[in-house]
Amino acid sequence: LSRKKGFGEGKGGSANRLKPGIISPQLEVPAHIPRPPYYETQENPDWDDNYQVHGKEGIERMRRSSKFAAEVLEMAGSMVKPGVTTDAIDRAVHKMVIEGGAYPSPLRYGGFPKSVCTSINECICHGIPDSRELQDGDIVNIDVTVFLDGHHGDTSRMFFVGESVTEEARALVAATKESLDAAIAICAPGVPFKRIGDEIQKVANQRKMNVVKSFVGHGVGTVFHSSPVIMHYPNREPGKMQVGQTFTIEPMLTL
Repeated sequence: LSRKKGFGEGKGGSANRLKPGIISPQLEVPAHIPRPPYYETQENPDWDDNYQVHGKEGIERMRRSSKFAAEVLEMAGSMVKPGVTTDAIDRAVHKMVIEGGAYPSPLRYGGFPKSVCTSINECICHGIPDSRELQDGDIVNIDVTVFLDGHHGDTSRMFFVGESVTEEARALVAATKESLDAAIAICAPGVPFKRIGDEIQKVANQRKMNVVKSFVGHGVGTVFHSSPVIMHYPNREPGKMQVGQTFTIEPMLTL
């Protein structure tokens, strides 16, 4: 994709394809920080079939964790510029999360070695921060989740690196954000979850882009991942949205 679509320095080329860098040692979490259950085992927990539906206190805790996650994401995004490594972004995220009394949810989840996901160019999602420096023309997704007051707040955003991002890459990011906004706009109590996929696919079709089907949105709250499964394309998944429910919508489009 880097070669064909012109991401990164030099408008693409085989030398610019994404390659793994060096992964630094896992960062420590102070003993006073409450940890999620998977911290000790580093296992990928069994899927939780329960919807994350909250009462008044639960909603307030979700608001706090989600707001903090958004603040961490804003800080991480401010670091995006040519020459900065994703490992440096990870260290800054880890420091801010810990200082805020929270736990960086990706760390040790299924053995994930870092505190944030950084996905560059052709990496769809869940990229591991490493020694690779961001290059002028890259696009990068930063995915932050924090575990605060017993609740996970999950958010991500795309960022442009430098001034040389191609029009094609910019159009991809814009269309993906447009599809997310269209999906959010129809969310309300009683709305079938499957309508989310219809709205995202509609935007993708209009922009002549493709929807990634390998990854989904999910319920989030006291557990990191749970039902419902939010598919980003037309589907027949059952279930309807409820008052007090929290879940993610995470459309991923490709050229």
